[in-house]
Amino acid sequence: MENNYENLLKMWREEKQKREKAEDEINKLKADLARAKEDHQYDNLVHQKELADFFKGRWDPNYKPLDGSEKC
Repeated sequence: MENNYENLLKMWREEKQKREKAEDEINKLKADLARAKEDHQYDNLVHQKELADFFKGRWDPNYKPLDGSEKC
């Protein structure tokens, strides 16, 4: 009976360690996903601004027309 209890306790501890490692990995993946979503959202905002500027004729802030006219 004592041996069976020890085996069960050992198995439980091993499973607990596996679960904790899996939970740590899940938390790391969730953090990575959150960062990726933030990066994607920022990129979308930048691209929307670039498109808006493009449609207004201000597609490149460093653009200087050759004829000297300033179009902004």
